[in-house]
Amino acid sequence: MLEFVDLKKTINKSEYKPASTKLEQKLGALQRDLKNHKIPILFLFEGWDAAGKGTLINRLTLAFDPRGFKVYPILPPNEEERMRPFLWRFWRKLPERGEMAIFDRSWSGRLIEDRVEKTIKGKILLNAYKEINSFERQLSNDGYLILKFFLHISKKEQKRRFKDFADNPATQWRVTERDWEHHEQYEKYIEYYEEMLTKTDTDFAPWNIVGAHDRRFATLQIFTTAVESIQKRIENVSQKKDAKTAKKTSPPTLPKLQESILDRVDLSLSLSREQYEKDLKKYQERMREMEHEVYKKRIPVVIVYEGWDASGKGGNIKRLVQRMDPRGYEVIPIGAPTESELKQHYLWRFRKHFPKAGHIVIFDRSWYGRVMVERVEGYCTEEEWKRAYSEINEMEEHWANFGAVIVKFWVHISKEEQLERYESRESLAYKKWKITEEDWRNREKWDLYKNAVDEMLFRTSTRYAPWTVIEGNSKLYARIKALITVIQAVEKHL
Repeated sequence: MLEFVDLKKTINKSEYKPASTKLEQKLGALQRDLKNHKIPILFLFEGWDAAGKGTLINRLTLAFDPRGFKVYPILPPNEEERMRPFLWRFWRKLPERGEMAIFDRSWSGRLIEDRVEKTIKGKILLNAYKEINSFERQLSNDGYLILKFFLHISKKEQKRRFKDFADNPATQWRVTERDWEHHEQYEKYIEYYEEMLTKTDTDFAPWNIVGAHDRRFATLQIFTTAVESIQKRIENVSQKKDAKTAKKTSPPTLPKLQESILDRVDLSLSLSREQYEKDLKKYQERMREMEHEVYKKRIPVVIVYEGWDASGKGGNIKRLVQRMDPRGYEVIPIGAPTESELKQHYLWRFRKHFPKAGHIVIFDRSWYGRVMVERVEGYCTEEEWKRAYSEINEMEEHWANFGAVIVKFWVHISKEEQLERYESRESLAYKKWKITEEDWRNREKWDLYKNAVDEMLFRTSTRYAPWTVIEGNSKLYARIKALITVIQAVEKHL
């Protein structure tokens, strides 16, 4: 890629001024269109040290209303960020729909600096490429426009710029010994840059290589690419909104489930009160011990609870954490997304809660709402919920690659047992708050939800994040099974 870039291209000042002014005005107008169409945009600037990233980012931002973008200079991860998957800190910086984020270096840096420093190689490196491409693809599928620019200069030009900086007392601070070391490793860097550009150049997020010897020429190239890409995206979105001209996207074709998974569950399993009390004490003590082992070995643990309304998830979670140190775990109750969360990729609000290494996070309901509630109630399109299976599997795989233990429960009860519990809640004053009109309404859609759950279990039970169906007609049995399952999963990892 880089060898074909013409670094000699220039533009004189008289041509540059009117062209840049026209493009700048166009970008300002397009920013307002992006806002109206709720299109989020990511600008990524990668390239050589001294290639002019800061200057060109500044030039780009002058075209925009500063209330509509944020610039993120990406430094090496801090301690908090190192304790989570490497893409975690970038998910947290994603712009809301209609807004822009500009990255001075990005997630691609992991494929360069870490390789030169020899802190990433082999399977971890291959996973990093895979994770970056799936990250960008998920964002693109969700409507994000990703513009990636690589600023290229020759070794000779880099040396000249470093020397100019070093000779000027006002800019000496910009050149460090480390910069000169990197300059000496130019050939090694170009090898890694070539591989990174090739393996992360996709149709949904292509690289734009910018010859940056002449900054006026580089500015016009960036402006032109941005204008053309934004215009094209706005046109596509406008067409989709026009029912007469929209091209309907066919949802993914998925293999069919041959039989119900839930129908095979034996709901007669139970436990005596005496055995329950004995087992509860034993396994809760082991959970407390294990929490400290997890902390010492810096293992993140993610526990997901899904299940029917009134299946006993809350009581199950309460017994799981009853003897644990509250400083080492957090329970995340998931409700309907807020207005702010709806402006992000739907997985954003879950990824941000990923536990730091050595801690435990328990989700009371989760991202699986997309393939159950949102699917059944029509809160998302068929294309979106069908696409979600692979997106969820990828997210959980990224977590597992980082070393996380992932335990997922579906707490299953019969339709008759649910009715009994509903009626019990209505008859007891201190439990009446637990039952709502929505619960009764959802019960009428039992068969639709059952089909959605069967498909969810079938498509998202993986080697690295398997589902465990808990027989929940007996609350005592369900609580002990959950404790045992978590303990076994963590002990296997330890």
